[in-house]
Amino acid sequence: MVTRRNFIANAAATTAALMAFPQLANSLPRKRLKNFGYITGIIGKELEGDWKSVLKKTAEMGYTEIETGKYLGDSATAFLSYCREIGLKPVVGGIGFTTDKDELQKQIDALLQLEMKYAVNYWPWTTDKPFKLEQCKKSAEMLNIIGEQCKKNGLTFCWHNHDNEFIAMEEGLPFDWLMGHTDPQLVKCEMDIYWVAKGGADPLATLKQYRGRIPILHVKDMAPGTQQDFACPGDGTIDFASIFDEASKQGIEHYFVERDNVPDGMACLQSAAQYLQQLTF
Repeated sequence: MVTRRNFIANAAATTAALMAFPQLANSLPRKRLKNFGYITGIIGKELEGDWKSVLKKTAEMGYTEIETGKYLGDSATAFLSYCREIGLKPVVGGIGFTTDKDELQKQIDALLQLEMKYAVNYWPWTTDKPFKLEQCKKSAEMLNIIGEQCKKNGLTFCWHNHDNEFIAMEEGLPFDWLMGHTDPQLVKCEMDIYWVAKGGADPLATLKQYRGRIPILHVKDMAPGTQQDFACPGDGTIDFASIFDEASKQGIEHYFVERDNVPDGMACLQSAAQYLQQLTF
């Protein structure tokens, strides 16, 4: 596991080893994330004020993409213009869990105004947990319908997991059922690394199992201890290096920092950016 706390010690040890054995240089991991973003909800309170200044600060931290539910300011055009000016690109936006074609089109049009590439539904269920087979069937049917309409409009549709999808039912895991009963050409998954781990599954194994179905990762850490609380990336126990290595091999390009119930969103984004910029795999 790589955390900011052991970066300095690791760096010193690595430098010493390279000086003693230069031939090791070619065998060490050298990849880093080329770009990473964040979901704007992590700084929702801050964006209620001087949002331009806040977005600019995050761009200066090293973020290049955002996942957002709406534009800020007077218009989508003005918002996009400012994002381009500071080097932030809106890539992902939310979409509701409905099969009403008119309502879907309204939401899709709003995403297209922001030149989004992906539409994500964050709760693909019509009920609370635990999930049963009949609910899985209904959700899979709805996901396919939403995905088809998104594809017709040039958007890639994804659903976002939580830990609930890893609570076993008689027919297996709801996560596997949804992935196995939706059209791979219409429905992808924005995999939340923390929630996979929280559900008792292995994020790396899940990523490998569904190669080609997961174009986006939510990067959120798990705090040490039995409570398995949320943590900012680099402050917890998740082995992001191995996950990112596999994601890189699969050609995954979008990594969005997220942390629920964050006490200080800007501080979390700052520390996460420092961690992600230094992390090699």
